Amino acid sequence: MNCEELLRENAALRDRLSLEERQTLEERQAREYLETLVNTSPVGVVVFDASTGALLSFNQEARRIVDCLRDPEQTAERLLEALSFRRADGREVSLSEFPLTRALSAGETVRAEEIVISVPDGRSVTTLINATPIASEEGAIETMMVTMQDLTPLEEVERQRAEFLGTVSHELRAPLTSIKGSAAALLRTPSTLDAAEIQQFLRIIDSQADHILDLIGELLDAARIESGTLSVSPEPSDPALLVDRAVGFFQSSGDRSNVSIGLPSDLPRVLADRRRIEQVLSNLLTNAARYSPESSIIRVSAHVDGVHVAISVADDGVGVAPERLPYLFRRFFRAESDEQDGMGAGLGLAVCKGIVEAHGGRIWAESEGPGRGAQFTFTLPAAEEVVSLPRRSGENGRQPVCVLAVDDDAQALRFVRDALTDEGYRVTATVDPEETLGLMERERPQLVLLDLVLPGADGVELMQDIFRIADVPVIFLSGYGQDQVIARAFEMGADDYIVKPFSPTELAARVQAALRRRTGLAKMTPTEPYVRGDLTIDYEQRLVSVAGEPVRLTATEYDLLRELSIHAGRVLTHQHLLQRVWGQTKPGTLRTFRTHLTRLRSKLGEDSNNPKYIIAEPRVGYRMERPDIKAQG
Repeated sequence: MNCEELLRENAALRDRLSLEERQTLEERQAREYLETLVNTSPVGVVVFDASTGALLSFNQEARRIVDCLRDPEQTAERLLEALSFRRADGREVSLSEFPLTRALSAGETVRAEEIVISVPDGRSVTTLINATPIASEEGAIETMMVTMQDLTPLEEVERQRAEFLGTVSHELRAPLTSIKGSAAALLRTPSTLDAAEIQQFLRIIDSQADHILDLIGELLDAARIESGTLSVSPEPSDPALLVDRAVGFFQSSGDRSNVSIGLPSDLPRVLADRRRIEQVLSNLLTNAARYSPESSIIRVSAHVDGVHVAISVADDGVGVAPERLPYLFRRFFRAESDEQDGMGAGLGLAVCKGIVEAHGGRIWAESEGPGRGAQFTFTLPAAEEVVSLPRRSGENGRQPVCVLAVDDDAQALRFVRDALTDEGYRVTATVDPEETLGLMERERPQLVLLDLVLPGADGVELMQDIFRIADVPVIFLSGYGQDQVIARAFEMGADDYIVKPFSPTELAARVQAALRRRTGLAKMTPTEPYVRGDLTIDYEQRLVSVAGEPVRLTATEYDLLRELSIHAGRVLTHQHLLQRVWGQTKPGTLRTFRTHLTRLRSKLGEDSNNPKYIIAEPRVGYRMERPDIKAQG
């Protein structure tokens, strides 16, 4: 073999090796993508060895279902002995008749069998079980894949839906009955009625027709929010005027509750669709009056919260049990008193939430418990006294803000690109997560929109890689709306989380709010470093060190430390820190805050029992000591 033939042979060998490497890489990526999908699936997945029945693997949801029934110290064998099974119609099922047992022993395919699994203390979970045998190339059954879907959320939705339909039927029948009765009286004996009686019947017809229109409006708004088509048209508005108009409308409707308005005179204007925000305020005022004694006072207040204005409506009424707070803004959810007396359709607060979030704000409720009143607060972006953000090409000669969007769904990516391009943003988009870091280096985006589940990549891990390149806000876009998934995203540093589907208006508002929040924080950061003992915080470089050694912090951990240090000497409440760092105080966010604080303290070399830098003030919040005098000079 001469030299030329040898070179050709080597080149061919390199090509074959390169092809094999690419195929191996593609297979590995496909396997990792499948594993990510299975592990984050809302359906439990369990794989058994078909010959021995041994458990081979299971995902997070399968573990959660089992943990709902198992005692902390209980082994799998003891749990299996304690379990009982019955079909949806109530018939008991023996262990030998259990679908999983049949599937393993006979290699049967089981399809959509609804089984209620329970333990002696009364705990139970309703599951939809499927089992599929997996055969080898030779045809022998090697493994059995079982899926278990927890039907509890679906059962609750169906219960609420049925209750909602009954409530709506009642809410419609009551005013229709009044209208029908008044109209019948007018038609039957018009000559025997005096003018005052006729006026009374006409007023009844008018007010009850308004009640029906309000209910239909809520139904339509709820449908638009659910489909992501609710649109708002924010414009600079005076919050005091919004409150005055809403209170005036509320009092003109005949309600006798006393309303106390306490708004600072120097509040900045807010970006608000006036009609929609007045609708939110009217709903919150009506809600407060419904659950409060007639003689009590409803208080409306507001304050500047970073780059937002927070507006609160508080009452001294029946209050809310802590365990019910997370559900107040869900569709069809009604207070316990409503369930007893049949009041309300369970849509008002859900509509308020949709409207506020379409503005890029947040809404939450606080209560110390039954009988101790409640306070509802929502935020709106401030239109003044914040750093202006260049958005449109050529505006003031500046380049438009660049947004990087990463989503393996090409249609969703096109929707995002079109929606933000219409708002004047420059959008760089990719369906390949492997291109993300390269695009971060080349395009230098000011914000990233990231799908949670991507082929061959975990969205949260990819976010951590992004943070190593640039300190930019990251907003997750996902079809997963589960509380634990959202909590994990926030714990790892996400700025926001939008559940699909969403409207172009909501997307633009959330992006704008995240940019305002980040830009506003940068504006408030001092230029001189903070030095206290061994701790040094270099604000300009966003670097933290202890005794000269660099400390690696996540973006959220740094923001938490920065917020505490620039207010050194002051006690910051939990609510202040949640709003300033996370931009919200949703249920579950306090747990996220404590997780971040624990990690931050650990990285700084301290703990809650021996604090050197971050001091806890019980039942109030946290503070840091003022910096050393020599550092200030």
